Amino acid sequence: MVPDPGDRRGRRPDRGRGHRRHHGEADRRRTRPLRAARDRAVSDVTTLVLLRHGETLLTPERRLSGSGGTNPGLSPAGRRQAAATADALARRGGIDAVVTSPMRRCRETAQAVATRLGLSLQVERDLREADFGTWEGLTFAEVRARYPDDLDAWLASPEMPPSGAGETMRQVAGRVTAVRDGLTVRYAGATVLVVSHVGPLRTLIRLALQAPPHSLFRIEVAAASLSTVTYEKDGTATVRALNDTHHLN
Repeated sequence: MVPDPGDRRGRRPDRGRGHRRHHGEADRRRTRPLRAARDRAVSDVTTLVLLRHGETLLTPERRLSGSGGTNPGLSPAGRRQAAATADALARRGGIDAVVTSPMRRCRETAQAVATRLGLSLQVERDLREADFGTWEGLTFAEVRARYPDDLDAWLASPEMPPSGAGETMRQVAGRVTAVRDGLTVRYAGATVLVVSHVGPLRTLIRLALQAPPHSLFRIEVAAASLSTVTYEKDGTATVRALNDTHHLN
């Protein structure tokens, strides 16, 4: 998690396109094509529904929790959020596949949704959160107090890693872009639920907006929130919804 000051309420997401399909047991990484050629010809738009994992015990304290940390699972509150999100997506319909980060909190969130929708769970390693080096487990204020110069450099440039040889945001963007490109080819014309973390999800939204790297820290992605990005055949991306949490009320 990358903490941000303030909370902003998102818009209600657009309804997804397509029809739900069943693919067998969870954790199977390779599946057959989701739509017949006839169905694929109907839509030139691929939709990624972006779901941040539910809360862990670290989330309410806004502690950095990356791929180099303790890999916590969902808290009781996070499990309730995952169940509420699964119910909302079942009512919404139209999800064709569920793809997740390998980290526990994402897998647990994604599994709740996949089970509810009757879909298999596919793991994409490059959807993991950034490695925050020696900042893991600290709040933003604690990082500011202990590593002020490193923090300023990290905020100023996507080429700068966190203290302790963590991962740069440029590196995160590179692997997330590769996942995005793969999904839009593999599931062309379909709707895919992508379950990940603040860093990767903000990156997908920032890239869709063609916004500069520093805007990453101006995008709110709350726990168990839903955002939606669509991609035309020519690669044009549109952010259709951002940080929706109505299903958690």
